[in-house]
Amino acid sequence: MEGLIISGLIAVGVVVLLFMIIRIVPQREVYVVERLGKYQTSLDAGLHFLMPFIDRVAYKHSLKEIVRDVPRQSCITKDNIEVSIDGVMYLQVIDPKAASYGVDDYVLAAQQLAQTTLRSVIGKIDLDKTFEERGEINMEVVKAVDEAAQPWGVKVLRYEVADINLPVSIKDAMEKQVRAERERRAVVAESEGERQAAINRSEGDRQAAINRSEGEKQEMINISEGEKMKQINEAEGRAQQIELVALATAKGLRMVATAVKEEGGQEAVSLRIAEQYVAAFEKVAKESTTMLLPNGLSDIGGAVAGLQKVLKTVDKTPA
Repeated sequence: MEGLIISGLIAVGVVVLLFMIIRIVPQREVYVVERLGKYQTSLDAGLHFLMPFIDRVAYKHSLKEIVRDVPRQSCITKDNIEVSIDGVMYLQVIDPKAASYGVDDYVLAAQQLAQTTLRSVIGKIDLDKTFEERGEINMEVVKAVDEAAQPWGVKVLRYEVADINLPVSIKDAMEKQVRAERERRAVVAESEGERQAAINRSEGDRQAAINRSEGEKQEMINISEGEKMKQINEAEGRAQQIELVALATAKGLRMVATAVKEEGGQEAVSLRIAEQYVAAFEKVAKESTTMLLPNGLSDIGGAVAGLQKVLKTVDKTPA
């Protein structure tokens, strides 16, 4: 029985000894080993052996990106408005030895430093800028905390403002301001619409007037062109008429001259002249109460003889 107990104690002692000697470090973690209370080495992922009772794992660090909330705090803006802000910080251990011995708790230290830096940054800007310049606020906090965390072996990757809470009175004032701004924009948009509509109507009226004037101008041009063509046609018609009358008169005269040359032509012409002479005086006597008669009106034969002499003169004229 005593042999079994001794064997069991030996087995337990061996297991404990192996546990103290063998260390398996998980992926993306680092173990800081101290020998007799002094920093000895940093163990990366894998299997490692330690000296029992002399070496011990003092610190364990994760090399993953660590996400920590920055507690909500009150900040005073440049225009003396109190706001409540919280955020999220992302950091990573890059030097396990410095993270073990540079600061007692690097996560808490980074959170406290982020809070103080945020209060300082918010105090430099107005309330409206806190909503418009979140990116710049985040960069200022990251820059300040990262510089302070370098001796701690920690890299501050990002900081994000999560939420900004305002006092109720400030919220009401901002809502009224936003509502007034929206109403102003609505009025401006409506006036711009009316202005554009008026411009469009005036442009339409102007274009319509231009079109009407162009139409009237074209109509007048067409009318004048028509009148011009009418006058040209009438002139050409009268010219053709005069030409035809002249040709007919000339042809008649030639026929008369030809007839006079024939046998008995002069006697016929004399008779015709006498008839027309008498008929002309008869017409004058009927149409007028007063009539001036030429001297020697009774001597019709003499007049006819004078006309015959004219005909003979024409007949002798060479054609």
